[in-house]
Amino acid sequence: MLFILPSLHPLQARAQAARRIIDSRPLLIEALSRDIISHAALAEKLKKDIELELGKKVNLPAIVMAIRRYSEEMEPLIKRKISFRFNSEIIMKTGLVDITLVKTPSALSNLKEIYSLMDYEKGQTLNVIQGNYEITIVINNKFRDRVLKIFKDEKILNIEEDLVSLTMSFSKEFLYTPGILARVTRELAWENINVYENISTMTELIFIITKKDAVRGYKVLQKIVDSE
Repeated sequence: MLFILPSLHPLQARAQAARRIIDSRPLLIEALSRDIISHAALAEKLKKDIELELGKKVNLPAIVMAIRRYSEEMEPLIKRKISFRFNSEIIMKTGLVDITLVKTPSALSNLKEIYSLMDYEKGQTLNVIQGNYEITIVINNKFRDRVLKIFKDEKILNIEEDLVSLTMSFSKEFLYTPGILARVTRELAWENINVYENISTMTELIFIITKKDAVRGYKVLQKIVDSE
């Protein structure tokens, strides 16, 4: 038996097109949530994209209406307070380097030498992030040359220096509370702060950013702590 799905009403089609485009651009959602963007101005910017998606001309007032309705619908979700508790202040560590290399059996075997370099009682930093095909090592800059020597036979993909880590501590409910990571990264993105690495454990959330963004990044995270 052949089932024919009914086509969307033009109003519904416009609304869905507007929503899809807005949802694909997180900063637009942030701007709408802060009420700092005109619906009419946004409609003008999105008009061509919506027309391209629908394959036909769309009048501007219809787009404005779709944006306004979507903004009203998502307002309760955006304004809903995410409930979680911080256990400590923001911790900043400077003088870090981020080294990324190809993941190979020999590289994995050599990782144990990296761990042997560390004296954690002195506050030294080591974060090892393994992907499917790459390994990233975040470590104190003074160990840079020794790390490169250990991995001299491996393919180094990238090295970023003059980095800083910012660590936030949470209660263990962090693992089970949706929206915390999205909220923090959204605030950093809003301030045009690039995150090189994002590392999380059961109760810690660590952002690796560049030294030039350290003070602004610290202020962003502290503002979130103070707002709770």
